[in-house]
Amino acid sequence: MATLVSSAGGLLAMLNESRPELKLYALSNLNKLVDGFWPEISTSVPIIESLYEDEEFGQHQRQLAALLVSKVFYYLGELNDSLSYALGAGSLFDVSEDSYYIHTLLAKAIDEYASLKSKAAESNAEAANVDPRLEAIVERMLNKCILDGKYQQAMGIAIECRRLDKLEEAIIKSDNVQGTLSYCINVSHSYINLREYRREVLRLLVRVYQKLPSPDYLSICQCLMFLDEPEGVATILEKLLRSENKEDALLAFQIAFDLVENEHQAFLLNVRNRLPAPKTKTSEPVQPESSEAAQNEGSAPGDVQMTDGSSTTSVTVPEDPSEVMYSERLTKIKGILSGETSIKLTLQFLYSHNKSDLLILKTIKQSVEMRNSVCHSATIYANAIMHAGTTVDTFLRENLDWLSRATNWAKFSATAGLGVIHRGHLQQGRSLMAPYLPQGGAGGGGSPYSEGGALYALGLIHANHGEGIKQFLRDSLRSTNVEVIQHGACLGLGLSALGTADEEIYDDIKSVLYTDSAVAGEAAGISMGLLMVGTASEKASEMLAYAHETQHEKIIRGLALGIALTVYGREEEADTLIEQMTRDQDPILRYGGMYALALAYSGTANNKAIRQLLHFAVSDVSDDVRRTAVLALGFVLYSEPEQTPRIVSLLSESYNPHVRYGAALAVGISCAGTGLSEAISLLEPLTSDVVDFVRQGALIAMAMVMVQISEASDSRVGAFRRQLEKIILDKHEDTMSKMGAILASGILDAGGRNVTIRLLSKTKHDKVTAVVGLAVFSQFWYWYPLIYFLSLAFSPTAFIGLNYDLKVPKFQFLSYAKPSLFEYPKPTTVATTTSAVKLPTAVLSTSAKATKARAKKEAADQKANPEKTIPGGETSSGKGKSSSEKDGDSMQVDSSTEKKSEPELAFEFLTNPARVVPAQEEYIKFLEESRYVPVKLAPSGFVLLRDQRPTEPEVLSLTDTPSSTASPAGGSATGQPGSASAMAVDEEPQPPQPFEYTV
Repeated sequence: MATLVSSAGGLLAMLNESRPELKLYALSNLNKLVDGFWPEISTSVPIIESLYEDEEFGQHQRQLAALLVSKVFYYLGELNDSLSYALGAGSLFDVSEDSYYIHTLLAKAIDEYASLKSKAAESNAEAANVDPRLEAIVERMLNKCILDGKYQQAMGIAIECRRLDKLEEAIIKSDNVQGTLSYCINVSHSYINLREYRREVLRLLVRVYQKLPSPDYLSICQCLMFLDEPEGVATILEKLLRSENKEDALLAFQIAFDLVENEHQAFLLNVRNRLPAPKTKTSEPVQPESSEAAQNEGSAPGDVQMTDGSSTTSVTVPEDPSEVMYSERLTKIKGILSGETSIKLTLQFLYSHNKSDLLILKTIKQSVEMRNSVCHSATIYANAIMHAGTTVDTFLRENLDWLSRATNWAKFSATAGLGVIHRGHLQQGRSLMAPYLPQGGAGGGGSPYSEGGALYALGLIHANHGEGIKQFLRDSLRSTNVEVIQHGACLGLGLSALGTADEEIYDDIKSVLYTDSAVAGEAAGISMGLLMVGTASEKASEMLAYAHETQHEKIIRGLALGIALTVYGREEEADTLIEQMTRDQDPILRYGGMYALALAYSGTANNKAIRQLLHFAVSDVSDDVRRTAVLALGFVLYSEPEQTPRIVSLLSESYNPHVRYGAALAVGISCAGTGLSEAISLLEPLTSDVVDFVRQGALIAMAMVMVQISEASDSRVGAFRRQLEKIILDKHEDTMSKMGAILASGILDAGGRNVTIRLLSKTKHDKVTAVVGLAVFSQFWYWYPLIYFLSLAFSPTAFIGLNYDLKVPKFQFLSYAKPSLFEYPKPTTVATTTSAVKLPTAVLSTSAKATKARAKKEAADQKANPEKTIPGGETSSGKGKSSSEKDGDSMQVDSSTEKKSEPELAFEFLTNPARVVPAQEEYIKFLEESRYVPVKLAPSGFVLLRDQRPTEPEVLSLTDTPSSTASPAGGSATGQPGSASAMAVDEEPQPPQPFEYTV
């Protein structure tokens, strides 16, 4: 029977005995009793410490003394002392023991080790000065985790402690290496704050990936893109393209589309130019170039295909078939990497699925006073945003007189708006803008404002894909001295050459800057930043020096933003420049420093950056700087949108209206397109703030958060739409908030109700163009034409499945959610209905007349027929069938009465290409027996499809001419008001002309 011990006094007395056995006995027993008697033992700590330091005492006894002292210090709360003695306990400190003492000290040991390692890395010391005993404990812990199969814990500790050797071991030994690697990629993006260390981890992951028997090339290429290693990507793509297996080629195309989604123009062009041209046979005479290769301006002249009517003699050996296949695939992949394929498909999708409601614009136009130029311009902006990328400019064509009231800069904006509407219309972009462009060298007879606007529009059309237009914009810039045209040309050049760091273009823009014209200089400053995005170029110091020299505030502001753009994504590398700007006496440069902080740490949720921004938000003397500091939080936090409302909630109640405005836009930017409930709750009170510009910011931010969110999923969306209408129609509402409401209406229905604002690609990389677009958009506080930069952040909410030929085949997949949750908003109706809503109804009334006539005829036939009963039954059933068919056609109108009684289906079939909003992605399922299977399971975006039945003929959805696209909803989609004029005429006759316009 165990004896109960009431005091440790006896054992402590034995420590003073001379015989070592007694001391050992006392230490062993005290170690067992320390949890209960540590207060008593703590009085004898000096004696136990002296035993530990006694050289003559045995090794085991000394380690036992150290463990006992460590435990006493742990209970006393002295963790540093406790850890140093635990290190002395050697193997007696058992990392596998499950006790609070061990857990606490292990955490302390790992923290200590990690901080020593990171300090050594930051000071570039060769080897960290780490206690080998501490290292041994951490290694024992890592080995234990790997042995126990807790690989994620082992990876977390290894990453934190900078032990990449152990990280590799944990990944390789794990049971699911692919899953472990993808977890590791997520961890490296979310938790590693230092950019250089993150790159080291990603390099290691690429090495591990490449050793696998079947490497995940999609993930490898994403890592290589982050590491900025185009050679590696080009090598992988070439290997896949040269493969005999068709699936490898599909995978190569999928990789290319995924890379394009990250919008890194310079990197994509590097990869494209590094893809080797096909090998040609030297023994043969020169063969004619293939038409496909000739069309592709980016491919090498050696791209040759077999041609039937070859001019070479029949004896020569034909071109190597594998090279012909490679040549075909190369042409396709170059089209994808240049962005042309995805832009073309997006354009077709937005055009054919356009659901914008012209009645909303008409209401805005009628309620805006003619004299109020701000609201007039805002309506033009709203129209451009509402039809972004759809090529539908019906509203402008129908209101030419009203449009012509725009003068000076309003004219500049109106012309530039066409660039947003036709965004991505690369082939016809130049011809569309031809009437407005400068004619014959140094400006023709047109207005310089519309000429400048047209050059800006060209930049918006070719944003981030400007190879074809750069030279024209450079020539236009050189050949003019008019500052308005220079302003447009600079913005256009910056947009089209985004991030390419082209020295020649930089020099052209610099020469405009040095003319010291306020208007042109502002655009030149922003344009330099756009050109040098993320290059951390030494040009920034040159720009900063000029900002100190010039007297023009506009130029300083343009340069401040430009400098901030150059350090995009550079994290700690940008710290010296940020420090320099935030300490500057000029508030405009401090304001630029806030943007530099925002963009350098964009999407990292870095604590240091957040702390700095919050400090400036409450302490700077300039309202502009404070407003921007709060706004900048949105950029730093967009990878964790749920954090933003919590962080800025107190700032949104600040006494300073500028800070409240910043808080609203910060939430708008980071929570854009999420429909986050907390974000909406925070913005709601701000939409009825006492200060007009705060209301404006809150309305715009709310629209950004609610874009593509339906009323069924959040009832506040409907309430917000009604609030916007009320503000716009209210004669007494002030101009600022009215402008905010008009812009918000445009953003809510952006891109024909088929785009959302996305700052992260599906692979969790930043979308460079989108982040830059929003950063420049937020400058509209000073300069309204910059509102159009918002269109850079739009990404289509579409699933576009492509076959091997990069065509869009028809196939169905499931959305396991009620259709009403994600449907388009209902078209607005007004008592005095105009053609905008009447069109579908008119079509249906015609069909209804036809049905009536048919019914009369059948009734007459029945009277003539003596046997009435049986045919009567048949006709009624036939009639029922035909009316139900009509319901299928008219979906929205006739069927509503019948469908009330039926419960709504819990799922719906979507046909490729389909609109899939972000919230709907989790419900998307692919049918098992489907002919097409996705290469990677992605619920939206461009997805390559594997054809299971390649021998059967294919039915394609989108063709080259969007007008021939048939939509499942018949009249309701293709004959819809927005594009009725541009699209194919329905089978039903159109209503007569007077009917459209009379009330």
